[in-house]
Amino acid sequence: MLKKLFIQNYAIIDEIEIDFSAKLNIITGETGAGKSILMGALSLILGDRADSSVLLDRAKKSVAEGTFETNGQKEIKAFLKEYDLDTEDELVIRREIAANGKSRAFVNDTPVNLEQLRQLSSLLVDLHRQFDTLDLGASDFQRDVLDALAGHGALLQQYRSLFTQWQHARHELDSLQQQKNQFTKEYDYNKFQYDELEEAALKENELEETDTTLKLLSNSEGIKSALTKVAYELNEGEQPMVQQLKSLCNQLQSFTGYHTDLPVLLQRLLSAQIELQDIADEVERINDHVQYDPQRIEQLNDRMAVGYKLLKKHGVKTTAELLAIKATLEEKLQAVLNIDEAILNKEKAVQQSLQEAQAIAKTISANRVKQIKPLQDKVNKLLAQVGMPNARLQVDAQQADVLQVHGIDVIEFLFDANKSNRFEPIRKVASGGELSRLMLCIKSLVAQSLDLGTLIFDEIDTGISGEAAKQVGIIMKDLAKKRQLISITHQPQIAGKADYHFFVYKQIKGDTIKTNIKLLSQEERITAIAKMLSGEKPTAAALENAREMVMN
Repeated sequence: MLKKLFIQNYAIIDEIEIDFSAKLNIITGETGAGKSILMGALSLILGDRADSSVLLDRAKKSVAEGTFETNGQKEIKAFLKEYDLDTEDELVIRREIAANGKSRAFVNDTPVNLEQLRQLSSLLVDLHRQFDTLDLGASDFQRDVLDALAGHGALLQQYRSLFTQWQHARHELDSLQQQKNQFTKEYDYNKFQYDELEEAALKENELEETDTTLKLLSNSEGIKSALTKVAYELNEGEQPMVQQLKSLCNQLQSFTGYHTDLPVLLQRLLSAQIELQDIADEVERINDHVQYDPQRIEQLNDRMAVGYKLLKKHGVKTTAELLAIKATLEEKLQAVLNIDEAILNKEKAVQQSLQEAQAIAKTISANRVKQIKPLQDKVNKLLAQVGMPNARLQVDAQQADVLQVHGIDVIEFLFDANKSNRFEPIRKVASGGELSRLMLCIKSLVAQSLDLGTLIFDEIDTGISGEAAKQVGIIMKDLAKKRQLISITHQPQIAGKADYHFFVYKQIKGDTIKTNIKLLSQEERITAIAKMLSGEKPTAAALENAREMVMN
């Protein structure tokens, strides 16, 4: 609900402040008084573009500010939370335009961009100008009307959840199928590489160990010759080293009692002799095991050739890396076998969620279809009341080939203004005035069900008068019981239904003409309406007629 509108330095408005009623607010005034300027300033708050030409005084900025009461509306709270704005029950939306044409927008003093302002204002205000098609011709709004009348919001929410689940499952299935196609393309190549590694049957660290063994065998003759010489010198030479040490120990043994250092020295010689004897034994043992084996060397060389070929092919340096590649290839080959099962399971999930969504979509569709005839009958009856006796609304509902986020229905509101039985989509054939009155009729039927913001009608009464205008006023009055409504009008029959009646007028201040607005008292309302009936100097009959309109 729009509680207050403040405008400063805009067009020919110096500064005005308007406090609106929560019900029916009517704005009247002579042509050119500035009613459209009010709508222009309000449009700034709603996110319209602006330039510096609107500044009355170019030395100051222009300001349009609206104070709104949100009444805990869920969509508004969600929007404020999404953009990290203060979630208060009262919102102050301000638009400022500088002399250079640049504008800034604020929500509760927090800067926002124009797109955010448009999104938020669309939740707060529903503005209908005479020449706007607005959302009446949009399929989303048309479908929302039937859904509001059907009252199946919980069913729609359940359907959308299933639809999202189905879409997600379809996406996962597509990904699996693309993955399988890629696997299939690579399968033969991966299989060839895996079989090659499998045939090689490499063991952990095999190539490194084989290389070490091959080096040993290739140098076995030289190693054996060196070991034989060492063993001979230690044990069997002309003066064997082990025997020499043993003799030295025996010579020193008999003198250990005569010098305190000799026992320690003797012990060291004995240790050296024992160590040297152990080395001699180890050399002989190793010598016995070192054998030159040409056949074994050939086998190992063949094995290394296979290994080097694989290392070079895969661009790696160790057996461990080759074994890791083999394991990866095995996983890829196994994945080809597993993915078919995964695809089968996902296909079942897709089909199940589709069937569940289709079942609910059919129920929703049936509910919508049930509302078509009552809607047509009620709207057509209201159209006759508002001065369009030959106009007819027809609702066309077709079922789409595939599920959509809103169900399976394609809804189109068709319109025939002249009983020609040639129904065409509203957006193509209805005039601005017809659209506005049609929108008024429809919204009066669904205002309680749809979470509408403040409804603003800008001169939707063009081309009507008398009884039709009276009926428009009655519908507005009834609609305003459920939603705040602001209407600019030239019709006294509509003005007579106001809860608050504002009058826009021009006044001369110094050498300039400026627009102002005031809330009329009951007597002022009667006079203003009488002037609307009979001219600047209302007759007694016009005043009496106006009094009856206001009092009735």
